[in-house]
Amino acid sequence: MPVFFLAKISLIMQKNSALIDKFLDHYWLSSGASANTLAAYRSDLKLFSNWLGGCLKEIDESAINDYFQHKKLSPASQARVLTCLRSFYQYLVEGKILSSNPTEKLKHPKQAQKLPVFLNISEVEMLLEAPDKKTIFGMRDRAMLELLYSCGLRVSELIGLEYQNLNLNEEYIRIHGKGNKERMLPMGEVAMDYLSIYAKKSRPLLLKNGQTDAYFLSNRGAKMSRQNFFYIIKAYALKANIDKPLSPHSLRHAFATHLVQKGADLRSVQLMLGHSDISTTQIYTHIQNTQLKSQHQKHHPRG
Repeated sequence: MPVFFLAKISLIMQKNSALIDKFLDHYWLSSGASANTLAAYRSDLKLFSNWLGGCLKEIDESAINDYFQHKKLSPASQARVLTCLRSFYQYLVEGKILSSNPTEKLKHPKQAQKLPVFLNISEVEMLLEAPDKKTIFGMRDRAMLELLYSCGLRVSELIGLEYQNLNLNEEYIRIHGKGNKERMLPMGEVAMDYLSIYAKKSRPLLLKNGQTDAYFLSNRGAKMSRQNFFYIIKAYALKANIDKPLSPHSLRHAFATHLVQKGADLRSVQLMLGHSDISTTQIYTHIQNTQLKSQHQKHHPRG
């Protein structure tokens, strides 16, 4: 390929990269998106830009369709990329860089709804009992698991907790969720008991005379990481003989499912989970219906 064309392509890629950076800065400021979301959007836009080999500002609907067909993306991946591209091109429209959004008429592909891994109440209890409460790490882990199940937190919300977010006297917790939206959640008595034990007997030893606002600490006296807690919960699932692919999100699902099973209204569950759209919360009614159907088939003489 002639040097002239290589230089031209390189310049286009640099301009695309600068445009992506500006969009992500704007998106972070306007939406408060998490670091993981921003990283995923950056990756999706870079891949699209590399495949396109041309200016991101000079495409139409057919180019995006060609990209999806070429990459052979699954419906879930296609939906994620389309959401990213739609936000990106809407940013260009609002900035008067483009007159129209090329994704405007594109529709999200239909996806089979996957139900999350479900833990029944006895499995949750086995998981919560797995930590050794006589050790400083066991006290910490029991408090984290109890709080996760008591309030239905996202793992990012759990490890992002700071000391001022909890008020054991008034029995509530202050959460900054997606989009930096704040919500206040009640805590169960059992969770508060274990949080109190952790605060008095475990956290001071983990802190090691250091200083940090992070509430849950690693063995180094610093903020607990997502990866570390993921490995912790997997280890306790193994110890509790729970043969399911668990993650920290499994206790959030259990929290919501058990509330719905016990008669909580969907709107209240939505508020506690911090869902912006109640349709996201409705999956927990599907879990309940699936479980009822299973019980009917198993126990009814004509099931």
